[in-house]
Amino acid sequence: MNERAAPFSPETLKADPFLHLAGTLVPGGHVLPVRVYYEDTDFSGIVYHANYLKFMERARSDHLRLIGVVQGELFGEALAEAPGFAFVVRSMELQFVRPARIDDVLQVHTSPIEVAGASITLAQKVKRGADLIVEAKVKVAFVAQGRARRIPDALRAAMKLALEQAPQP
Repeated sequence: MNERAAPFSPETLKADPFLHLAGTLVPGGHVLPVRVYYEDTDFSGIVYHANYLKFMERARSDHLRLIGVVQGELFGEALAEAPGFAFVVRSMELQFVRPARIDDVLQVHTSPIEVAGASITLAQKVKRGADLIVEAKVKVAFVAQGRARRIPDALRAAMKLALEQAPQP
């Protein structure tokens, strides 16, 4: 029998002994630890620039998970509201400040900046201890059938709550 597993509820995630793998909610957002493995580096042992995008994507996904957005449920709601939907990175500004190397333990910090009608803007920083490695500003848009659409209510509510809880500059 091929049954599809139900998505995890926030209560289930809180009871999960491996939840720490999703990082930690902190005042102003989320922090995800990431170890640099050989596969993340170029021939010189320095993190290949495109791999920072993967680290940041994981952090954005785990941030959603920890603020209670169960992605399986979100996709179900989004399909009902906007068939043929997708989340797309609309824009990304990156500043590479320092290199990271094999075996480094990095922290990917994610903080919401703005929740608009069809997009969410986030600040992300990759750090090694106190050292800033990469800084990014990411705008993620919600689209359906090739056009921008209003973000589903469940995601909007969760992100607005996270934004309200973030310290203001």
